[in-house]
Amino acid sequence: MKSTRQIVSTYVMKQGLNYIEKSPLENLNNILNWVRKIDTKNLYIKTYDALEKVLQDKDNNWNIYIRSLFEDIHPQVLKKFLSNFIVNTLIFSPQRAKVYSERYNCNIPNVILMDPTTKCNLKCIGCWAAEYDKSASLSFDDLDRIIVQGKELGIYMYIYSGGEPLVRKDDLIKLAEKHNDCTFLAFTNGTLVDEVFAKELLRVSNFLLAISIEGYEEETDMRRGEGTYSKAIKAMDILKKYKLPFGFSTCYHSYNVDVIGSEEYTDLMIEKGCKFGWYFTYMPLGKDARTELMVSPEQRELMYHKVREFRATKPIFLIDFWNDGEYSGGCIAGGRTYMHINANGDVEPCAFIHYSNANIKEVSLLEALKSPLFMQYKMNQPFNENHLRPCPLLDNPDKLKQMVHESGAKSTQFLDEESVDDLTDKCRDIG
Repeated sequence: MKSTRQIVSTYVMKQGLNYIEKSPLENLNNILNWVRKIDTKNLYIKTYDALEKVLQDKDNNWNIYIRSLFEDIHPQVLKKFLSNFIVNTLIFSPQRAKVYSERYNCNIPNVILMDPTTKCNLKCIGCWAAEYDKSASLSFDDLDRIIVQGKELGIYMYIYSGGEPLVRKDDLIKLAEKHNDCTFLAFTNGTLVDEVFAKELLRVSNFLLAISIEGYEEETDMRRGEGTYSKAIKAMDILKKYKLPFGFSTCYHSYNVDVIGSEEYTDLMIEKGCKFGWYFTYMPLGKDARTELMVSPEQRELMYHKVREFRATKPIFLIDFWNDGEYSGGCIAGGRTYMHINANGDVEPCAFIHYSNANIKEVSLLEALKSPLFMQYKMNQPFNENHLRPCPLLDNPDKLKQMVHESGAKSTQFLDEESVDDLTDKCRDIG
């Protein structure tokens, strides 16, 4: 007897893909109904109801955004997006995560973030990877094994950070090609994006990029080095030319909040072709971290309001990794929604929490998810009933200190093994 997912993969899936091939803009309501049909557990019923209203209002920013996806993105990529991201990641993966979480009594994520390498052609101020040993890497076989084991747990989205992940772009293309039922995304400085690589992204159709940019030229080059802004913009132009979906990734800190929180900056990102944007806040990782870059409570509040204003008025999908706890029910790390594996193989609850009990080169993915620090996350989440204060480091430092000590987790910083006591002490006045 076929599973529900196998049925979706045949008849129902073909129906959805036919809408993409034949007048997708005229079939938006049919596509929405198709997604409703696939989501048998009604995971996003409120979202579907809201989208139904949006599709009736052509002046609504979300209507404009949805139409831009079908107008600006290559049909071949859109079909992969529907099958891999909408079906596998958004609908199938949460259902399987619930089943396996109950079976194994641990968090099962929907997304795995991993670092193929610590090598980078830049040295950005405040980047955690700047503290790393530049010889560390996950081999192709390491990355492939993680994905194979992840898919067994229903995980179909993999995000790359680094270092600069596109140093390994040949391997990453091979992985996207081999695992063509998954969605891949890389956070990249954009300097290694060229037309040859864009053609490869189009060929595999399941690999997206988020271009790191810190504002305009002055703000970006201040942290990332002279000429970086112009190369990032050029990368966006290339990706737009090939009708590839991409977005921006911006770290907000005390020196650039007014710029990246402006309407003009957001409009520029939309004009360049970005379909999504990720906002992260500066984290003071490493013993020599510049704590003056941490945002003040007032600056954090400004970003909270600005991102929500732009969501209500601009045709772009925006995510604020720190301030969106009210939508995610608190911190999403520790395998609750995502986890991080660094280039040395250390399995960490979050890209910004460099402590671990497990190395993926020595244990299975499931064993890593059941490691003491991850179990501490499961037992203690949410870290604050106020979901506007979700982070165990910036908002609830005593929680992080407690979990690291209780679990016996060790620092995974490559160069300066910062103690959790020292790290949390730096963050007490910022929340």
